[in-house]
Parts: sequence; C-alpha cells; structure tokens
Amino acid sequence: MVSLLYALDDYVIFGIYLVAAPFGVYAFVHALMQRADAFTAADKLTKPAWLGITGASAAILVLSLVTYNPAVGGIGLGIFWLAAIIAVSVYIVDVKPAVVGVQGGGQRW
Repeated sequence: MVSLLYALDDYVIFGIYLVAAPFGVYAFVHALMQRADAFTAADKLTKPAWLGITGASAAILVLSLVTYNPAVGGIGLGIFWLAAIIAVSVYIVDVKPAVVGVQGGGQRW
C-alpha cells in the first residue's frame, strides 16, 4: 500500500501526459479546419501563426508522451511540455470561441 502511494504522483503525471497529447492534436486539427479570415476578424493572430503554435505544441506533447519514463523522474521534455500545454490551452479557451463566433457558429466541439 505504501509503495502505491509513493508512485501516486507518477500515475497522476502520466495521466496528464495521456490527456495532453490528444488535447494538442485536437487544437491543431481545429485550427486547420477554420477559415483564415476568421482569425483576423476575431482580432487574433493569423491562421498560419496558430497552425505553427498548435502544430509545434501537438508535436511536443506527443513526443513527450512517447519519451515519458517514470523510472528517471518522468520528465519527458520538461519546460517545453509545460509551454506546449499552455499554448494549446490558450488556443482552446481564447482563440477557438472567438473564431467560431466570428464564423456564426454556436458552441461547437
């Protein structure tokens, strides 16, 4: 029982890694499917900029998941992983609703 508690943080971090990779891929695919003029109409960065941000973030998150090794502390790409999660979260929380709203759509997932 005690050994399970010692490894609990590794399981929690691995769960975040498992959720973060599809989250990043979803953000990239969503940005890819939107019209380019919707980004500028929503007063956000351009579509190519968001494709670069979400694409690089998705690649980092997937690569981090593949290279995750709890035996050596569990840190895949460390600070890059954290920056990628923040970038993808900004897209999902801020840019996605604005772009969808400009295109006349409601709350789409």
